[in-house]
Amino acid sequence: MPILIAIFLGIVQGVTEFLPISSSGHLSILQNIFKLDYSEEEHLLFDVMLHMGTLVAVCFVYRKDIMEMIRGVVKMFRGELDFSAFGDPMIPPTRQALFIVVATLPLLIALIFNGAVSRLFSSTGFIAFALIVTGTILFVSDKYVTPGHKTAKSITLKDAVIIGLAQACAVIPGLSRSGTTIAVGMTCGLTRNYAMRFSLLLSIPAVIGSLIVSLIKAIAAGINWSLIPVYLVGFLFSAIVGFLAIHLLKYIINKNKFGRFSYYCWAVGGITLILSIII
Repeated sequence: MPILIAIFLGIVQGVTEFLPISSSGHLSILQNIFKLDYSEEEHLLFDVMLHMGTLVAVCFVYRKDIMEMIRGVVKMFRGELDFSAFGDPMIPPTRQALFIVVATLPLLIALIFNGAVSRLFSSTGFIAFALIVTGTILFVSDKYVTPGHKTAKSITLKDAVIIGLAQACAVIPGLSRSGTTIAVGMTCGLTRNYAMRFSLLLSIPAVIGSLIVSLIKAIAAGINWSLIPVYLVGFLFSAIVGFLAIHLLKYIINKNKFGRFSYYCWAVGGITLILSIII
């Protein structure tokens, strides 16, 4: 694998993982139309490294939240806090940690359809349609949904389940995970900022689970150790660009310009749909 391809794919992964434009959709389009295929067995570890880069980025940005949640959960199991996730004594970081677990559970349901979803990654026309749907979700949520006032102190079990179901639906390539969960979070009454924070924190257990499965497959397929330096370059660019993308998303959310991404998704979806027909 040329190092320039590793850098390019690292940048694509970093940008698309957190911005509401679907990383799976973009990477699949690159593979299907432009033949930038790094997913064959010899490059499975590279896929793992790219996702590990964005995982490092989100964990670094939200390291304070993560540490507070860990401390809160430890206190809860020590009996120092009310175990109930619904009682007022439950401190916000602990509520948040429990609701992230709850919101992750619907992904287990999505595993049932893993075979069908996997086949969609090779359907460029479907991915293009899904990107157009993503754009519509972003546009509607920005123009017609009024965010509420819920934060870690007031998010409910119902909110967590609904956002979790949205994340499970977003395993479909072309449907943005961050865009869908942020939009649904705002629809549930979360503030714009907290909808984003909950969405990105929610991505952590999902990515870790996916990385474990992918790493096992990569080890089983065999690792080409000579390519590790190239993979590390991809990892580095994925992490750095992912870090910058998170801060860009924060800026856009604060400026109430979340819906601007809809035009990009419509454009890419439309162009991809045309290319899928003529190529």
